[in-house]
Amino acid sequence: MSATTVTEVRGFNRFYTRILGLLRPKLAGSAFGLTEARVLFELAHSEQLAVADLRRTLDLDAGYLSRILSRFIADGLVEREPSATDGRQKLVHLTGRGHAAFAETDTLQADAIDRLVAPLDEGRRLELVSAMSRIQRVLDGDRQTAGGLVLRAPEPGDLGWVVARHGARYAAEHGWGTGFETLVARVVADFGERGDTTREAAWIAEIGGEPVGCIFCTASGDPDTAQLRLLLVEPHARGAGVGSRLVDECLRFARRSGYARIMLWTTDLQTQAREIYRRVGFTLDRREPEQRFGHDIVGEYWSRDL
Repeated sequence: MSATTVTEVRGFNRFYTRILGLLRPKLAGSAFGLTEARVLFELAHSEQLAVADLRRTLDLDAGYLSRILSRFIADGLVEREPSATDGRQKLVHLTGRGHAAFAETDTLQADAIDRLVAPLDEGRRLELVSAMSRIQRVLDGDRQTAGGLVLRAPEPGDLGWVVARHGARYAAEHGWGTGFETLVARVVADFGERGDTTREAAWIAEIGGEPVGCIFCTASGDPDTAQLRLLLVEPHARGAGVGSRLVDECLRFARRSGYARIMLWTTDLQTQAREIYRRVGFTLDRREPEQRFGHDIVGEYWSRDL
């Protein structure tokens, strides 16, 4: 790991703990510290928990958790009893007083977050939540499953996102210049101006409320042939079936719209996309060396019957 990565992560941790007040002895003005509040949270969302399961869930030292539970028991917040099925296990649950203490703490935390985000408009709040979701996915090592994927029609702001993400991704991955982003902007603008919802469509892929991909199905020069365009999947969502779901949706729409065939243009650099096209029945019609976007590339034309 590079020294820069370590420095940036540590800097973020310092900022995060300061801005949320996690270093303060008591959380959000409550009677409990951060770890104590987490214990209350887990118990409040379970009728009864084995102490060993609670320790594993929170990844706490057994002695540390035992001291917290002993204090809660002494304060009348928690009751502990042996398991009826396993004498080696101890079960814990909140008392009525414990539930009341959790409810008060939970309200204080919610109010603190409300104050934190109050200066942000709705767009910045969505940006904040999306960034948090992305951090969680990356650090969990979760490659995402198609079950958490939502495909939807573009909403206000999405067409601009398509242009921006294509420009940024292809510049980062292939070094393509602004000529490519200009081409994408032209395709998107033409699509929006035509507004032909019977023969053309676009989809935004979302995971956890965050846009992670897109695809367009547009008319081509041949009235019987649709064109698949602007397939993009963000790097952190690749390998989760997002691209395949987008392509499948595009093919279904093209069939429903009465097209007999569908075609696309790509390059030999888009290896993952080409594999998806091949898997769903596209065949390579021809390859043409070109000089575009500041580079020598090999353009490819693929098509298949519907």
